Amino acid sequence: MRLLHTMLRVGDLDRSIAFYTDILGMKLLRRQDYPEGRFTLAFVGYQPESEGAVLELTHNWDTASYELGNGYGHIALGVPDAYAACDAIRAAGGKVVREAGPMKHGTTVIAFVDDPDGYKIELIQRD
Repeated sequence: MRLLHTMLRVGDLDRSIAFYTDILGMKLLRRQDYPEGRFTLAFVGYQPESEGAVLELTHNWDTASYELGNGYGHIALGVPDAYAACDAIRAAGGKVVREAGPMKHGTTVIAFVDDPDGYKIELIQRD
């Protein structure tokens, strides 16, 4: 077994695709409309689906936004330099909600950004 994808429901698919591709550097891997079900699926990631886990962005055409609830945590991305990643994300129009720095009670450098729908994305500095 292996992890295939994580699905997020998004209110504005084009805005979300732009965030994940233009700001976080993922690639749009595939996109499919399902007119009879009134939804679209878009898959984004850093590598092909055959090689690693990706994000499935689900847009239900009749739903503009969602309540995130209190069960969702975050998506984690490894980055070589969390400080530089925050600067680049901010410069590209992204929202940094926790600046890069050591995690509480530890030394790992982390940061958090929000996607357009408010989902948290953790940046973890990796050597």
